[in-house]
Amino acid sequence: MTESFEQLWAELAAIGKDPDSGGYHRGGWTPTEREATAWFLDQCATRGLTVESDGIGNLVAWWEPGEEIPGTIGGARGARLPGVVTGSHLDSVIDGGAFDGPLGVVSALSAVDRLRAEGFVPSVPIGVGAFVEEEGSRFGMPCLGSRIATGVLTPEKALALQDRAGVSLADALKDNGVDLDRVGPSSLLARMGTFVELHVEQGRALTAPVGVASSIWPHGRFRFTFTGEANHAGTTLMEDRHDPMLTYAMTALAANKQARLAGARATFGRLAVEPNGTNAVPSRVTAWLDARAATAEVLESLLVAITRQATERAERDGTQVEMVPESVSPIVDFQPDLRNRLSAVLGDAPVLPTGAGHDAGVFSDAGIPTAMLFVRNPTGISHSPAENAEMDDCLAGVEALATVLKDLAR
Repeated sequence: MTESFEQLWAELAAIGKDPDSGGYHRGGWTPTEREATAWFLDQCATRGLTVESDGIGNLVAWWEPGEEIPGTIGGARGARLPGVVTGSHLDSVIDGGAFDGPLGVVSALSAVDRLRAEGFVPSVPIGVGAFVEEEGSRFGMPCLGSRIATGVLTPEKALALQDRAGVSLADALKDNGVDLDRVGPSSLLARMGTFVELHVEQGRALTAPVGVASSIWPHGRFRFTFTGEANHAGTTLMEDRHDPMLTYAMTALAANKQARLAGARATFGRLAVEPNGTNAVPSRVTAWLDARAATAEVLESLLVAITRQATERAERDGTQVEMVPESVSPIVDFQPDLRNRLSAVLGDAPVLPTGAGHDAGVFSDAGIPTAMLFVRNPTGISHSPAENAEMDDCLAGVEALATVLKDLAR
């Protein structure tokens, strides 16, 4: 007998939670993320779902048409038809919230349970997906699993990525028993006739329990490297310094101002300082900018303005600055016919854009008909231990997802 949403949620929410901060630490291919994946596989086995995996570890568990008794499916029957896939990811940002990603996975399992309990038999397969390293918190590349699966990121570039400890993705995969020769574009995509991702809304725009995504803002991660001259904090006159920290600080302030003026988003959330001594003027500051905007033109203008001000400040400080894009994602406009269909099926659910990136955006860009459902976030806080969604809204999300799957899988 399958468990309720509340039971499933409680089980998964216990994995990788920091007892002090209440945040989650489930970086890709770390023990806690692997534990969460093992939990998912166990839940799929309990339901008799047929699990398929690609070379990087993306998973889709299939409920095939032709099942005779709810809860006892033994595997695929007949032709391997394309189907409707739903799900999300199990990894987290560093000290992240409980809902970002896992809500979509648990809701997908619960929606399948609900449809089976109703006696619904799909005309096409329904898949429950769990995609790896969506946050990019370990290897710095967001939507890593889906980017590799769709061929956006080549195996060579992907395997060379390193985490903060200098461990390459190749070594992390080998440590987890992955055959590196299998890493590449995924066979799973051939069966993804439609993809629907349920996700907690990561802002305060949604006032109804459930909404539908219209688009994903263009966004990217950009590495700024500020170089200067290391020196003694106590003996070096202020006017004699070539301090890259000052250049970085002005750039962070400039990014904040320019983003506000443009109605965009700009965040320096990660910093590395060398030599990182309390009593030393640094020689190098590396800072990562996350920038997002409603259009590609606004995003490009924002980056130009920030980089120009950084360069002008570097000239005054006697330092140098270099900006390198690490990942850039274009705007995603979800297929209007599909998103409008979902909104109508859900009783004219509100339709809204999002500034957050998702695997759904990568799959949409790959030509797969894709849509997203959002569950209300009462505070708008995300990527934080304070991230939250009320249980009634989560259950409304399960009901909405089941309704959508039923409509798409007839």
